[in-house]
Amino acid sequence: MTNAPAIEIKNLTKTYAKSKKAPAKTALKGVDLTIPRGSIFGLLGPNGAGKSTMINILAGLVNKTSGSAKICGYDIETQTRQARASIGIVPQEIAMDVFFTPYQALELQAGYYGVPKAQRRSEEILAALGLSDKRDAYVRQLSGGMKRRLLIAKALVHTPPVLILDEPTAGVDIELRRQLWTYVEELHRRGTTIILTTHYLEEAETLCDHIAIMHHGEIVANESKTNLMSRLDKRTLLITPTETLTELPSKLADLEASLNKDGQIAINYRSGTDSISAMLNQVKAAGLSILDLRTEEPDLEDVFLSLTYAQDG
Repeated sequence: MTNAPAIEIKNLTKTYAKSKKAPAKTALKGVDLTIPRGSIFGLLGPNGAGKSTMINILAGLVNKTSGSAKICGYDIETQTRQARASIGIVPQEIAMDVFFTPYQALELQAGYYGVPKAQRRSEEILAALGLSDKRDAYVRQLSGGMKRRLLIAKALVHTPPVLILDEPTAGVDIELRRQLWTYVEELHRRGTTIILTTHYLEEAETLCDHIAIMHHGEIVANESKTNLMSRLDKRTLLITPTETLTELPSKLADLEASLNKDGQIAINYRSGTDSISAMLNQVKAAGLSILDLRTEEPDLEDVFLSLTYAQDG
């Protein structure tokens, strides 16, 4: 089913039954989501938004309440074997048998998926993720960063066309993060569809071409990164005056302006309606000389907050 989307979810719901300690909770509220083949797709949202529940349903770890989900055209309920063979999932939690070596762990995982010995790529995958020198060490001897790399390696043994990375760089150092993203981008160039969940929004902004944002079990945004970033028509003009200021001049009181910790005047404005030229004239009319100025564009964090936390406030 090469023409089918990587992921196709329709009206997916999940309600966890009540227990003695907690009432019933609806984690997914009729989610519709289509992820095209070949994209690096960001799935973002605050804790409790429903991301992990949706991923666990795709992985076959959680049963849906209603709706449907397909992976590369295969229904997760009626074509389970094909669906699971089409996806690799790197979980948040580092959980693996510490008494295996990395090589043994990959061979065992490949066996689970029925990969013939002649087609296994354990050595290649270990080398690509910088684990060749730890091939025969016990997993319990690996550092946290190496264990996370091994999780990615295990998800790749059956060469899945779709790879889900659930917080893959949580708790790892900067150098390892760079190595992981270099390899992920190489996988993408080879045709793998990458689905990324992360709380490091700068990663999503840098890597993803399409982003969906979840909140309270619903998709509140789903569009290209370019379109998503253009949602906020808000810019900031940063002016460095020649003079050292301790307070904002009264003649700038009608502007949405403030004095930041670096002594710069920060003026918020909307690019479609406000004139930079008029604002600069007003600064000069306040008796200030301009040493330097620059504008700041909104980033993904601004958009994310406007669609999630700001709505709750």
